[in-house]
Amino acid sequence: MTILEVPGAALHYQLAGAGPLLLISQSGEGDADRTIDLAGHLTDEYTVLTYDRRGLSRSRLDHAADGATIADHADDVHRLLAHLTDEPVAMLGCSLGAVIGLHVAADHPGQLHTLVAHEPIAPWLLPEPKPKLHRDELAELRDRYLADGLQATIPQIVRSLGIDPANGEPHRTDFPMDANRIANFDYFIRHDFVAAADDLEADLTTVSARIVPAAGTTTPRTVFDYQCAEALAVLLDQKLELFPGGHNGNLSHPKAYAERLREVLSR
Repeated sequence: MTILEVPGAALHYQLAGAGPLLLISQSGEGDADRTIDLAGHLTDEYTVLTYDRRGLSRSRLDHAADGATIADHADDVHRLLAHLTDEPVAMLGCSLGAVIGLHVAADHPGQLHTLVAHEPIAPWLLPEPKPKLHRDELAELRDRYLADGLQATIPQIVRSLGIDPANGEPHRTDFPMDANRIANFDYFIRHDFVAAADDLEADLTTVSARIVPAAGTTTPRTVFDYQCAEALAVLLDQKLELFPGGHNGNLSHPKAYAERLREVLSR
């Protein structure tokens, strides 16, 4: 197991493949293993870097009850990349991972040359009064979880983010709801769910990295994560790139998603 010590935590990370470095920052409660299908379609061309965010699976926290800010997560990525390379790299950030990527691009110039930001959970990208509405929505989902548990909350999270759990490619790796995954959900909802909405004060139009706003083809246009991707595209005067599947297309459609990612990164 490969571990990097960082302030307040120790990060588990994995490298696979050969070629230029591609960091994948996963969404939700997903750890490094959740990208195994997607990475398997990319490792012939890229060295794929995945990791367990602090608080998840094999990444140790010094004070777990304190949680983490998005700035903490961005600093973790900064230190992980600095540990592995002194060259700018490509990054795919999905949902919460996309928010982390936006903070890395703004706060650590020169570490990313391209960020594919897939449906960032970033209410601050939206026009008023939507930011407060969606911050409240995330807080209500967390409070519902704390009061009623995971089984009662998952359907609401699925509706809120426009996830289609029944749709996907065949022969994918199965990830049962075991004790580790339940613990990851607990940490994610308790701490990261609301932290994801923290404002980014920097001007994204001035960052050195190429930011590619992305969204899923089957994500409902009415959900706020899709609207955040649209708003990012407008802010950057970029085309919104559509990827196979929905909010979790990187998990549900790994082969098609990898092909689309190759296309976007090759430009």
